[in-house]
Amino acid sequence: VQLVESGGGLVQAGGSLRLSCAVSGRTLGGRFMAWFRQADGLEREFVGSIKWNDGGTFYQDPLKGRFTISRDIAENMMYLQIDSLKPEDTAVYYCAAGPSIGSGRPLKYAYWGQGTQVTVSS
Repeated sequence: VQLVESGGGLVQAGGSLRLSCAVSGRTLGGRFMAWFRQADGLEREFVGSIKWNDGGTFYQDPLKGRFTISRDIAENMMYLQIDSLKPEDTAVYYCAAGPSIGSGRPLKYAYWGQGTQVTVSS
């Protein structure tokens, strides 16, 4: 599985951004995909996950409401919509894929994109 993120950039606080993750290679079927983020000097943080075949989503509690994960099976794309952006959302955002059971642990994901930088100015 190959994953390529896009859509990052510099945004003012309060704005919105939609990140994309292009999926190629083997079919994901019932496996999970996820978004993680990593700010400078901090550990990689789980944002949320989606089950590829039925679209069921799960989010880290503090991020619920501002982050929305979706996917388009026909286009082999996963998305992360981020609303009401805050400076603390500044990070490199990664998409990941792999586990057959949903997880927030990076080690459970075998496939990763290269990341896309999101910078939120105050």
